[in-house]
Amino acid sequence: MQKYEKLEKIGEGTYGTVFKAKNRESHEIVALKRVRLDDDDEGVPSSALREIALLKELKHKNIVRLHDVLHSDKKLTLVFEYCDQDLKKYFDSCNGEIDQDTVKSFMFQLLKGLGFCHSHNVLHRDLKPQNLLINKNGELKLADFGLARAFGIPVRCYSAEVVTLWYRPPDVLFGAKLYSTSIDMWSAGCIFAELANAGRPLFPGNDVDDQLKRIFKLLGTPTDETWPGMTQLPEYKDKYPMYHVTTSWQQVVPKLNAKGKDLLQKLLVCNPSHRLSADDGMEHSYFADLNSTIDR
Repeated sequence: MQKYEKLEKIGEGTYGTVFKAKNRESHEIVALKRVRLDDDDEGVPSSALREIALLKELKHKNIVRLHDVLHSDKKLTLVFEYCDQDLKKYFDSCNGEIDQDTVKSFMFQLLKGLGFCHSHNVLHRDLKPQNLLINKNGELKLADFGLARAFGIPVRCYSAEVVTLWYRPPDVLFGAKLYSTSIDMWSAGCIFAELANAGRPLFPGNDVDDQLKRIFKLLGTPTDETWPGMTQLPEYKDKYPMYHVTTSWQQVVPKLNAKGKDLLQKLLVCNPSHRLSADDGMEHSYFADLNSTIDR
C-alpha cells in the first residue's frame, strides 16, 4: 500500500469503499477498492474473488482495467484504472440535455463491452448507470462485476436476486433461475432509454409487482403464445391486467430517431429468447453513422 497515496474517498461499492489515489512511482491516478475482511469470515468474500478472477481475464477498452491486487490479513485492495465519473453522475451534470451523438457513442460502447463479456462466457448481471464509468475522453467502461458469473454449459441455476430492480428483466422478476446473456441485454435497453431521456429511468418501479406492471403497460402483457414457458416460472402469478400496447415510442423516447427506437424495441422484449444480442445490436443501422473516433 506504500506505493499509493490516497487522495479522497469517492464512494461506497457493493462490498467496500472506493478511494481516488496516486501511484507514488508513476504518478498515475488510480481507484482503490477496499474490501474489509471480517474475522469471522471465511477469508475473502466470494463476490470479491469472483470480480478479481473475471477482471484478470477481461482486458478490453470498454471494461474497467484491474491493475493490481493487494492483500493483507484484514483488507483486500483492488487497484483499478481511474474514471472521472459514473453514468449516474454524468446524468446529474447534464441538466436534462444530452447530445444524441453522445447517446449513440455511449450505447455502442456499452454493447461493445457486453459483446466482449458474453463472448468470454461472462454475464454482468448488475448493469445500471452507477456501474458504468466514463473517463475524460468519453470512453464508457463496464465496472462492478461483483455479481457477474461465468456461465458455462450446461447452464446452472443462478440466483434470481440479481440486477437492481429498475433494470431487471421480466423473466428474472418472475423468478427465472436459468438465464443467459439476455439478462444483460434487457438492462442495456433500459439504460439506452435512460440515455435518450438524459437520465430519466424508464421503469422506476417500487417493488416487483409495480415493476412488472410498468413493463407490461408499455410493452403489452405477454401471453403463452408470445412467451412460451412464462407461466411455468417459479414466481409467475396470473394477476396482471391484460395491457395492450397503447403508448407510442415517440412518447417514451421523443428525442431518439426512428432507427434508435427500432433498436430499443429489439432489446426490450419480454420473451428473453427474442432479445437482440450485443453483437447483433452493434450491427444495427442506428450505428451506421457512428462517430469515426470510436473503434468498431
